[in-house]
Amino acid sequence: MKTPFVFGKIATDRNFTDREHETANLIANFTSLTNTIIISPRRWGKSSLVNRAARLAMDRDKSLRVCVVDLFNVRGEQHFYALLAQKLLSATSSRWEEAVENARRFLMGLVPKISIGSDPASEVSIEFDWNARPLKADDVLDLAERIAVEKNLKIVVCIDEFQNITEFTDADFFQRMLRSHWQNHAHVGYCLYGSKRSMMMEVFTNSSKPFYKFGDLMFLGKIDTEHLTRFIDQRFTDTGKAITADAAALIVQLADNHPYYVQQLAQLSWFRTEATCDSAIVREAHRVLVDQLSLLFATQVDAISTQQLCYLKALLAGETAITNQQTMLKYGISSSTAASRSKVQLVKADVLDNVAGNLTFQDPIFAYWLKYEYFNLPQY
Repeated sequence: MKTPFVFGKIATDRNFTDREHETANLIANFTSLTNTIIISPRRWGKSSLVNRAARLAMDRDKSLRVCVVDLFNVRGEQHFYALLAQKLLSATSSRWEEAVENARRFLMGLVPKISIGSDPASEVSIEFDWNARPLKADDVLDLAERIAVEKNLKIVVCIDEFQNITEFTDADFFQRMLRSHWQNHAHVGYCLYGSKRSMMMEVFTNSSKPFYKFGDLMFLGKIDTEHLTRFIDQRFTDTGKAITADAAALIVQLADNHPYYVQQLAQLSWFRTEATCDSAIVREAHRVLVDQLSLLFATQVDAISTQQLCYLKALLAGETAITNQQTMLKYGISSSTAASRSKVQLVKADVLDNVAGNLTFQDPIFAYWLKYEYFNLPQY
């Protein structure tokens, strides 16, 4: 039987839960072409939210087109321009002949290479020989606006892993150039999001950066326990199995309401269930999950300095005054300056999340492994 839980990919339809408020806001921003920046820790469902809102917004407004660009492997300007141009042409063309004509018209005669798969239902792939004719920034950065005006469309450009532009050569200049073009577009909106929360915060909340106050800031919070437990119960029921209320609540608790881990732990529990899932099955599934990830976590620890580990141990032990002299002595923290520096570095590395002074781990399974298997702190 196919598992009813999905993680590591876009969650759609019945695999998508809650986020009604965020979805409604994003649809409104898309249809009104309001620039949006989505900031949240990794694996909290940003891509699934954008995908869902895009489909619903285009259903509502037939003149709207949403173009999604993923910068995960993009490390330079020319690659950025090539990918943006390709995605824009694909998103605004109903057939490959139209895409070819649009490339010639809007990109000054650039001729694409068309690849058609053997399956008639497969998408047409449009590629360009960028080495033969390097793209000019002005051509691509205004491409969406030009297409929108000529075709009487509204376009939303969604860019995932946007923080990767900070790794480009002369990143600040590149960001200023992007904003100088995009802020003048009347028929195009931009939705920018990424998985490195600290870097995204630096780009969009630092008043000295070009993208400061570029658009509507949307911070994704955790999904409520009530929504998650109801979702888990329904997915078990849909496949002819059952789960106790305590077991569903335990999945959410152990995953700390983390959408990705809730789905993964629920799946591991579902696999181990013949009829009814109880708390014992969930705890066994959780143990397996921690064991599966232990090698990855051990590698992560190797990249964390000794002083940072001392800080994390104190935090996991429940210490609230870490810079207290006795606390620092107890956990081997050399000074209050070292503690402050460790805190900043751990937040910057996306190990910790700092919301209004409240420090939490971005990865709850890593926190559990670190607390009980690496530091061997007592379980209460």
